[in-house]
Amino acid sequence: MGPQPAAHPASNLTLPSSHTTAKPGETMHQERPPFCAIRTSKGNEGLVSPNRPARRAMILLLALLLISDGVGTAHCSTVSGNSTDMLSLLDFKRDITNDPRQALGSWNASIPHCEWKGVNCSLTHPGRVTVLNLTEQGLSGSISPSLGNLTFLETLDLSTNSFTGELPPLGRLHRLQQLLLSKNSLQGIIPATLTNCSNLSYLDLYGNFLTGEIPLSIGLLSNLLWLQLSENNITGTIPPSLKNISQLEAIDLADNQLMGSIPHEIGQFPSMMGLVLGGNMLSGRIPTTVLNQSYLQILDLSTNMIGSTLPSDFGDTPPSLTLLYLDYNMFEGYIPASLGNTSGLSVLDLSYNKLTGQVPSSLGRLGMLNNLNLQNNKLEAKDIQSWEFIDTLSNCRSLQVLALGKNQLKGAIPSSIGNLSSKLQGLGLDANDLSGTIPTNIGNLSGLTTLALRENKLHGSIEGWVRNLRNLTVLALDGNNFTGPIPTSISNLARLKKLYLANNEFEGPIP
Repeated sequence: MGPQPAAHPASNLTLPSSHTTAKPGETMHQERPPFCAIRTSKGNEGLVSPNRPARRAMILLLALLLISDGVGTAHCSTVSGNSTDMLSLLDFKRDITNDPRQALGSWNASIPHCEWKGVNCSLTHPGRVTVLNLTEQGLSGSISPSLGNLTFLETLDLSTNSFTGELPPLGRLHRLQQLLLSKNSLQGIIPATLTNCSNLSYLDLYGNFLTGEIPLSIGLLSNLLWLQLSENNITGTIPPSLKNISQLEAIDLADNQLMGSIPHEIGQFPSMMGLVLGGNMLSGRIPTTVLNQSYLQILDLSTNMIGSTLPSDFGDTPPSLTLLYLDYNMFEGYIPASLGNTSGLSVLDLSYNKLTGQVPSSLGRLGMLNNLNLQNNKLEAKDIQSWEFIDTLSNCRSLQVLALGKNQLKGAIPSSIGNLSSKLQGLGLDANDLSGTIPTNIGNLSGLTTLALRENKLHGSIEGWVRNLRNLTVLALDGNNFTGPIPTSISNLARLKKLYLANNEFEGPIP
């Protein structure tokens, strides 16, 4: 059994520990990404976008690993014993071209190698290295093939350095459980021999310059729990052989150049909690097997070419979904009303698709919803009934972002807009066909930092409500028919950074 990941202090996102199965309805609560850059939206022209708190939420995997039990409880022996490991480590040191923090300063023959920084040895096999952990040391150079001689190694963590060159041959490390080489500048292919490391539980190569295809033999890693290959230049297709890794809990292949369809085999993992495939060139449909995952909490298929309609029962399976990113694809048809049954959903991003029809009022049942992004579709609202969703969204007391820009919403903004969550920070209704005056109770949304109403047919004065939005940093009202003076109260919006008032009918002096 592999080491159990513990919660990382830099993350507010908690996963069930490895081999602890989440029960339906249990969710991962997240606030911000633990340490990695969130993939930005490509081509986003709107002012209001959800704060992508876990756009790459699977990156938490490495954060959890960094203080896993395998590293924290390794025993140290000062007995030199077999000199093979010491010589292998010295070979590794010779290939280091820059050591700005003197991480390897203690690495010399006068000190037992089991006392060197970053090195832990076995208690039962004196002198045999079980852990090499040199993460975030600013090291440069290549990774010496000599590490392949550390046949007792269980954890190799060289993440967040500046290593270059190709992955070394590590196929002899049959005890290796954690291979963490993320955030370096490694090149070349993922060698098929890596699949000889049959005890691997965690494989993290994210954030490098790796090329070529995912080895077809990856299915031989039968003990793998976490697979993270995102932010590389990997090509080819997703190998169906992944189905042989029955214990997989998380797959992150985002931001590569993968093509083809999502194999239906990828949805046949009984303990799958996270599937992140965004930022590729995948096409076809979402396999029904993916949507039948009982414990799936994170699904990110954004920025691909996946299409067709969304199944009407989407919200009934999977029941544990927390984060859903389907933006920048080719989905069409209606938003399934069943999404309102996904009680734990906190992020729903369907933006930049071809969705039509009305916004289902059932979304108001999502009590945990933080971010709702439906902008840049063909969604409609033209009467009281079709605007009902605004009324029901007032039940979502955790809602922070509501992005509805660039759709086909018509008529007056409902007065119930002022009943939305007091936590609302971003509201986007820009580039629709809205008319009438703005309800004065929009001023109730005192937490707003961004309000985008540009490019509509709104008219009247803005004096009655703008003074109350004291937290605004962006106010975009351009391209409407607003009249009257520019209120002097705008001068009191001390946090305002961007103000757009062009192409209206304002008159009088500039305050």
